[in-house]
Amino acid sequence: MDNGTPFAKMNGLGNEIVVADMRGRADRVTPAAAVALNANPATKFDQIMAIHDPRTPGTHNYIEIINSDGSLAQACGNGTRCVVQALAAETGQKIFTFETVAGILNAEEHADGLISVDMGVPRFGWEDIPLAEEFRDTRMIELQIGPIDAPVLHSPSVASMGNPHAIFWVDRDVWSYELERFGPLLENHPIFPERANISIAQVTSRETMNLRTWERGAGLTLACGSATCAAAVSAARTGRTGRAVTVTVPSGGRLKIEWRDDDHVVMTGPAEWEFSGTFDPATGAWQRDQQDVA
Repeated sequence: MDNGTPFAKMNGLGNEIVVADMRGRADRVTPAAAVALNANPATKFDQIMAIHDPRTPGTHNYIEIINSDGSLAQACGNGTRCVVQALAAETGQKIFTFETVAGILNAEEHADGLISVDMGVPRFGWEDIPLAEEFRDTRMIELQIGPIDAPVLHSPSVASMGNPHAIFWVDRDVWSYELERFGPLLENHPIFPERANISIAQVTSRETMNLRTWERGAGLTLACGSATCAAAVSAARTGRTGRAVTVTVPSGGRLKIEWRDDDHVVMTGPAEWEFSGTFDPATGAWQRDQQDVA
C-alpha cells in the first residue's frame, strides 16, 4: 500500500485502541483517516495512539492521541498501556518515558505482563479542568440532568487528568442509568468549554468501585483509563474510598489505581493485541497483515 504505515489493533480492558507507528515520518494521522478507520467494523476504535519520534531529550517517543471522531485527546491511559506492550514486544525494553500534549508519562511493563502508567498529578482547580465559571470546591459542582425536583444525575465531582472529567456518584447499579442518552448532553454542556468525559461511579467498598464512561469524542466505551483515575482520586478526595482502589469497568476487567503520597496517580492493568496491518494515515485505507489473514 502506498504511504502504508504499520498499525496494531489492540485493546485495554475493552477500550479499543489502534497503535499507529508514525516513527520516521513527518506526516500525521488526519481526522479523515481516523473517521474512515472507525467506520470499518474491523478497525473501529476509541483512540488512535500515534507513535512519533521523540521531540524532547530524555523521552522515548511523542504520542499523539486521536479520538474516533478525528478530534485530539490529551490523555488515554488504556491506550498508553497498549503502546507499552507493543514497544516492549518489539524492543524487549520494559520502562518507557513518553511525551504527550498533556505532559510526560512514565510507564513500565511488569514480569506478569501487567503494565503500570504514571498518569501524573490530578488537577482540581476550576480553571485547570477547565470549567466555564468559577467553583471554589470542585468535589461537587452544581450540574444535574432530569427534573429539577428529582434529578437523575446531579452534583458531580470534576477533575483533570490532562483531560476534563465529571464523575456522577450513584447508589444503584451503574447499568441502570441511560448514559447513552445523557452522555452526549453532558459532554457538550456549556459548563465544559473543552467538552468533558462523563462517568457514572458506584462505590462498593473503601477499596472498590464500578464505573461507566461516556468518553469525549468517542462515546460509550468499555473502559477509559483517565476516567478511572479521575474517579478514583475524586472518590478519595470526597472521603468515599482510600487512595488505593480497584475499579471494575464495563468490559468486566479491573484497573488498580493508586494515588501516591507524591500526588501522582498510577494505573495498572493489562493490554491485549488483536491483529496488525498497514494503513494510509491520510485516507484511512488499510489492509491486514498476511499472517493475520485466515
